[in-house]
Amino acid sequence: MTDVASSLRPDQTVQRPLWRSLLLHALLILASIAMMYPILWMISGSFRPQEELFGSSSLIPSALDLGGYIRGWTGLQVSFGKFFWNSFFIAVLATIGNVIGCSLAAFAFARLRFGGRNFWFALMLGTLMLPYHVVLIPQYILFLEMGWVNTSLPLIVPKYLATDAFFIFLMVQFFRGIPRELDEAAVMDGCSPFRIYWKIMLPLSSPVLATAAIFSFIWTWDDFFGPLIYLNDINTYTVQLGLRSFVDSTGASDWTALFAMSNLSLIPVFLFFLFFQRLLIEGIATTGMKR
Repeated sequence: MTDVASSLRPDQTVQRPLWRSLLLHALLILASIAMMYPILWMISGSFRPQEELFGSSSLIPSALDLGGYIRGWTGLQVSFGKFFWNSFFIAVLATIGNVIGCSLAAFAFARLRFGGRNFWFALMLGTLMLPYHVVLIPQYILFLEMGWVNTSLPLIVPKYLATDAFFIFLMVQFFRGIPRELDEAAVMDGCSPFRIYWKIMLPLSSPVLATAAIFSFIWTWDDFFGPLIYLNDINTYTVQLGLRSFVDSTGASDWTALFAMSNLSLIPVFLFFLFFQRLLIEGIATTGMKR
């Protein structure tokens, strides 16, 4: 008996029953609502009066109250805009450092020949399994001796030293997919390894560089543990530490202001991902593929 799939013409597709498509879409809609409900409730809670915040599970507030945004922006010792600036400053510089440092290290592993290259690459991959908390105390002592504690330097400078093995591995896989004939032609024209990296590898690697930049920005913006350890002055706080300031251990927490500022803190990450999602998807899809 001839196979059904082979009997179909190339322009024909198997039609799914209507009831199955409706059921599938209904299940997907319900799953989306279940995943979005906490965020929608947080947005709704930022407009609720404080006294009814935890008294109802409805997404529609009984009264529209903007006091949470006003108290959240001006209710602490400094304006919440200061926290936004601190987070933006750290995230941008850390992103630049990650892209530069990791791309240089990845270029060396993917293109240069040196003794022990495979050993050092395997050792670098081994650091992916090393928990951050293992090196926390030695790093803190080092930065304390250098006088960097209570500054943004511990959160920025290590990024320029290619400390994120994940991004190095990601870029190495992408660089290996670029034809080596380009390097050989550049060497014949008198290009140094650095010019090959700068003039050839980087322009051809925009998808993976954008992927590393997006993840670096989002992870740095959302980082709570690092700033909690190294930043003590409220004037140096990031957004995540600023949000923590609304929660008081004595029970006098301003949850409405917390929800309001949490909503605002999502905007930079959402916009950053929205503008660069095409490059992110392209970078993930083409990493490790041979051209």
